[in-house]
Amino acid sequence: MTTRLKIGGLDIHRLGFGAMRLTGYRPVADRSDAIRVARQAVELGVDFIDTADAYGIGANEELLAEALHPYGDVVIATKIGHTRPSPREWIPLGRPEYLRQAAELSLRRLRVERIDLLQLHRVDPAVPFADQLGALAQLVDEGKVRHVGLSEVTVAQLTEARQYVDVVSVQNRYNLTDREHEAVLNYCTAEGIAFIPWIPIALGEHAWSRALTAIAADAGATAAQVSLAWLLHRSPVVVPIPGTSSAAHLAENVAAAELSLTTDQLARLETVRTQPGLYS
Repeated sequence: MTTRLKIGGLDIHRLGFGAMRLTGYRPVADRSDAIRVARQAVELGVDFIDTADAYGIGANEELLAEALHPYGDVVIATKIGHTRPSPREWIPLGRPEYLRQAAELSLRRLRVERIDLLQLHRVDPAVPFADQLGALAQLVDEGKVRHVGLSEVTVAQLTEARQYVDVVSVQNRYNLTDREHEAVLNYCTAEGIAFIPWIPIALGEHAWSRALTAIAADAGATAAQVSLAWLLHRSPVVVPIPGTSSAAHLAENVAAAELSLTTDQLARLETVRTQPGLYS
């Protein structure tokens, strides 16, 4: 199992960190604690951190800049094109002028002159896809973005997008019990495109699986660690980004990169599939 991956010209460790929880979903109550968790991730060897302009309405990007700038070898990937007018609302917004403005604001908040990886957070069905892609391609041409990625796309959308811009990553929901985007992962594997699963650890639903808990016990690991290790074994292009606001959970997640699963264990994990109704 390879532990590193090249995303375009970026060389990263294959287990990253999703920063959303530091300011968004179940955020850290104390800002200094959030900064400490972000720094601990880097100290533990994480060199790929995922954020978005919608996380805390820019606050997540600002916190990462405060904690880690200048970033050195750490790649900060951010996303634009998904607005959050309220905690329960997520609305795609892909008008080219908006995407360009959002990118400029991310540059400012992250304190960089160029974003290493900028991903379209969601495809806006109300705006021609080519126009959204054109805005991203223009940002690359202007030197403000190094690489472009997409989030929550189909194989058809990914294939279309590559006609307009070089797509180096895809960020779709995927984990041991939720394999809806299996075809997208297979496409990315064949084409050498990084696949960044969000919600890489099922939100507690894996507890029903006797196979998973038994394998975790055999391996001397937690079910979450086995879930992350399975993702790393699943394809050499997978880069899980487990998020947490807990220093202890962060250390546990990072340690999953060292967990080697046997052929028999991997075969047994193939029996763990989505339980009916989990994601409906």
